[in-house]
Amino acid sequence: MLNSLTVSQLDCIKDDPIRPHIDATWRINDGREVYSLTEDQYAEFDEVLHEGPISIICVSYCNEIPASEEDLITYNDSTGKIAVFYTVWSYDPGAGREIVFSVADYIKQHHPEVKRFVTLSPLTVMAEKFHLRNGAKLIFKHETCQNFE
Repeated sequence: MLNSLTVSQLDCIKDDPIRPHIDATWRINDGREVYSLTEDQYAEFDEVLHEGPISIICVSYCNEIPASEEDLITYNDSTGKIAVFYTVWSYDPGAGREIVFSVADYIKQHHPEVKRFVTLSPLTVMAEKFHLRNGAKLIFKHETCQNFE
């Protein structure tokens, strides 16, 4: 189940492996959102394997593709046509991929003005493999970050 989180639900930010220094309140104000993916706690036939979120993703709506965290702030625009996934982590194998696609589908339905989905990813082999394995294309490689679409 996909959930939009409020500031009181953001204690999970301490687990962010990429950008734990970004303030929880900043993550959900003015064109920014945080989503969690949880198991269906009311599944009729399967037992719940994991209590709490199985993955988290942070999204910022922007009017330009950011090349850095500073750009993420500068280009942030609540009416932006670019959804930037700037951090994602999971507590369960496969849940990172699942939340990326679930949130993209949700945004397509609820924010039809959004025309592009990009990442602001760290320059790591792990991030690159994750995106390429899931069908994204590298569009920019910068000094400290890379963007996939």
